[in-house]
Amino acid sequence: MKVLNVGGGASRCLPPEYDGWEQDLLDIDPAVNPDICCDALELVNEDLHAGKYEAVYCSHNLEHFYAHQVLTVLFGFKAALKEGGFVDISVPNVKGLMQAMLQGNLDINDVWYRTGQGQPITFHDVLYGWSQAMSQGNLYYAHKCGFTAISLHKALSDAGFKNIVITETQSNLTAKGYV
Repeated sequence: MKVLNVGGGASRCLPPEYDGWEQDLLDIDPAVNPDICCDALELVNEDLHAGKYEAVYCSHNLEHFYAHQVLTVLFGFKAALKEGGFVDISVPNVKGLMQAMLQGNLDINDVWYRTGQGQPITFHDVLYGWSQAMSQGNLYYAHKCGFTAISLHKALSDAGFKNIVITETQSNLTAKGYV
């Protein structure tokens, strides 16, 4: 089984459900030494990767595209999948973020959570991209759009995915959709 990890960065981390799968890392940043160095927007035009994967895993990367580009990226994911394959997408939950800010009477610059390494992530970071990385010149971390469960489902449906399941927590949306 093969999975295309889109925007996975140098860590190449995948959830345990992909243990034993062969992984190709696609990333726009050459510094992370990806297997495929390109913008995910290019997948839609690349015959080289068409129908090659059982899964496309994309964790916290889809929000790095402008809203008008999301369908193009999703069409590229669909093109990369074999018949019966699926996308596995995680993005920040913008509705949950707004609810947390309002319920806690919090400011956009307040810390919402800490990473596994203890780094603070503010509401601003979740909406606009990780400011720590961007302040050091890595603008690949900029967020250009956001999602709610409804908008993520619609985008996947508009791209032609079927049997879409969205799982929602206050901070995260996870979606699976099948070809």
